[in-house]
Amino acid sequence: MSQALITHLDNRAGEQAGVLGVFLCPASRLPEMITELIKIRPKEPLPLSLIIDTGLGGVPKAISIVESRDELLSLRMVEMPAPSDVDEVWLERVSEFVPEDVIRVVEPRRGVGWLDGVRKVIEHGSWPKIRCGGLSSENFPSVDEVADFFSVVGSESGASFKATNSLHRAVRHTDAETGFEHHGFLNLIVAAARCLSGGDVREALGSTDGESLASEAASLNDDAAKAVRSLFASYASATFDESVTDLKGLGLL
Repeated sequence: MSQALITHLDNRAGEQAGVLGVFLCPASRLPEMITELIKIRPKEPLPLSLIIDTGLGGVPKAISIVESRDELLSLRMVEMPAPSDVDEVWLERVSEFVPEDVIRVVEPRRGVGWLDGVRKVIEHGSWPKIRCGGLSSENFPSVDEVADFFSVVGSESGASFKATNSLHRAVRHTDAETGFEHHGFLNLIVAAARCLSGGDVREALGSTDGESLASEAASLNDDAAKAVRSLFASYASATFDESVTDLKGLGLL
């Protein structure tokens, strides 16, 4: 925890701070994080996304703890997995527990009927989250599954989504150690642009041509770029340096 906080705060003070988002912390580790922040004494409250790993019933207590330490923490986002049968009652409880000025992110589980869950999350005013990787091959959705996700979020006016896991590299690639095919966050950016303009989303998601993807992303005008960033609003990465290095190498920073 100590090293994660120090690294995040160093990056927040660095030259690429503009591409850095919130710090992610599981609710179960809140006390540990607060203890370390008291030692570090940051100059301003840490922008935080609270990941609910203690069940929906634990949300009020976790948020209360964060709000009681507003000199250390600024709650920006609350993220949680959805039950397999996500419904209006469950989503309404999420809305009741999370303050209006905090972004709600809900992750429907991939499987039969999961796209209906994605629609319900959007209709209820939350961001759906798509998990793009993990520790086993089953955690990596196929290009077709991600494209199907885009077909839903892209058809809902004003929708935003978050992506997570195994997205620290810009371009789709095969991991040398595991053999897993990793999605790239630049692929998702270009796919979002094509989703909004009626282009070939699947081709963008499956491409390993970094230069071509970078050129397409760089060619977006301001309005198109803002629309893409509104749709694909956030992604979580286990590292910061790798993402920045990739973007620099592709001429995008």
